[in-house]
Amino acid sequence: MVLLNNSQSDRSYAILGTGALGGFYGARLQQAGAEVHFLLRSDYQHVRQHGLTIDSVQGNFKLPQVHAYASVEQMPPCDVIVVALKTTQNYLLPQLLPPLVSETSTVLVLQNGLGVEAEAAQIVGAEKVIGGLCFLCSNKIAPGHIHHLDYGAIALGHYSDDNQPCGITRQMSEIADDFRRANVSIDLKDDLFLARWQKLVWNIPFNGLSVVLNATTEEMMTNPAVQKLAEQIMREVQMAAEAYGRSLPDSYIQKMLDHTAKMKPYRTSMKIDYDERRPLEIEAIFGKPLNLAQQAGAQIPRIEMLYQQLQFLDKQNRSV
Repeated sequence: MVLLNNSQSDRSYAILGTGALGGFYGARLQQAGAEVHFLLRSDYQHVRQHGLTIDSVQGNFKLPQVHAYASVEQMPPCDVIVVALKTTQNYLLPQLLPPLVSETSTVLVLQNGLGVEAEAAQIVGAEKVIGGLCFLCSNKIAPGHIHHLDYGAIALGHYSDDNQPCGITRQMSEIADDFRRANVSIDLKDDLFLARWQKLVWNIPFNGLSVVLNATTEEMMTNPAVQKLAEQIMREVQMAAEAYGRSLPDSYIQKMLDHTAKMKPYRTSMKIDYDERRPLEIEAIFGKPLNLAQQAGAQIPRIEMLYQQLQFLDKQNRSV
């Protein structure tokens, strides 16, 4: 059973993208007493009628009734707008964000990749945007039904358009309090740009290799050659970050390898997208970091090759 803090949030939340990530965190917030509004697509009717079901290693629960919407025009403005869409859908943000954002709203971008906050900041202003990095193993297994396998922590950092550290802001602290009430571990970061590179240490090798090698995390980590390749790719991420003055110690790379080895067998989000013939988040996770690294003179040939392989596979996969 999940034990929750009895106090409730005064903030309302809009979840843009009620999938494995947005659905899980939104459900946790509502379970803890927050007012949450969910934007849905294919499973709108199901969730509207039956609510959300969460199977979790931390305790199963069901929300029989949720505020479910098929369009943002039906939703009220909210204090925190959570962008939990895939980055391949960010072209929708100019239509999705304005109806929900008030003068005092904050936009929380829970997406993978580098520079993903910039698109939201162009619409609402950098001062309103917070980035979140989710360390979560979760899959949507049926309409309105999410299976949380492992982890769940979020690192929060305030966005700046020049990638400079912003410190710990009031908005970050207030949002962190709400998630902690929902039993979600939160780590506040004063340097979002560094935190993004830290997350790429895992995302680039394991999301990419899972598609190229058709493998789960367990299959990759139990193969010495692939484990070595993953570590080499991690060190290229380390080099790229250092070219921008962000230090990623060797101990952090080893920590990510150790966590992955202990992880329950997991099909990465990119592998799921590939298997479902959905567009892959190649540009956000690979293209933008690769471009920045090359601009700074960092040579990262393994990441460049992985990027090229994924472009080919993605195109072939979706042309069938």
